[in-house]
Amino acid sequence: MAILKFRVYLEEDDAVYRDVVIKHTQHFLDLHLAILKAYEFDNKHQATFYRSNDAWQRGREISLSVYEKKYVVPPLLMAETTIGSEINDPNQKFIYVYDFDKNWVFLLTLIQVIKEENSKLNYPAITRVEGIGPQQYGTKTLLGEKFTDIEEKYDLTEAKEGFGEENDDTENDDEETAEDSEGQGFEDF
Repeated sequence: MAILKFRVYLEEDDAVYRDVVIKHTQHFLDLHLAILKAYEFDNKHQATFYRSNDAWQRGREISLSVYEKKYVVPPLLMAETTIGSEINDPNQKFIYVYDFDKNWVFLLTLIQVIKEENSKLNYPAITRVEGIGPQQYGTKTLLGEKFTDIEEKYDLTEAKEGFGEENDDTENDDEETAEDSEGQGFEDF
């Protein structure tokens, strides 16, 4: 049984990628779920694959379901289409689009075909992770959610013009500094 190894790049940054191994008899639905898992995305949105060439032109569509658009040629369905049936080239490429509103685009390249199966792995499997993946719903820093909580505690809408309140100590500090410098003339400089 052939095992296919795909490198799944983030379209915007080719330094961010995941390697996914999958059996050639598995379906595109399995690959779809593996990519979501690899990038820590949820499974709540529409998705589709396109068979592609070396110039990343979109070819035959393999869709999660038939969506509300008019097709010249109806798409193949992920749940019914095996990956091996769509491999025409030893360096086969696919484009994967997830969440049509956010338009997450991933580029898949077949990088290796292995003839034997690793009995320790449950296919599909993620075998390599490079780079920090994007956050599906906005930004999340390396510090995690705690940093976000701290950031949200400060409400800057109450501040008046300038950097401080009218009755705070910053005005007194300015007056004291002016009084301290009064004893020095410009001649001293």
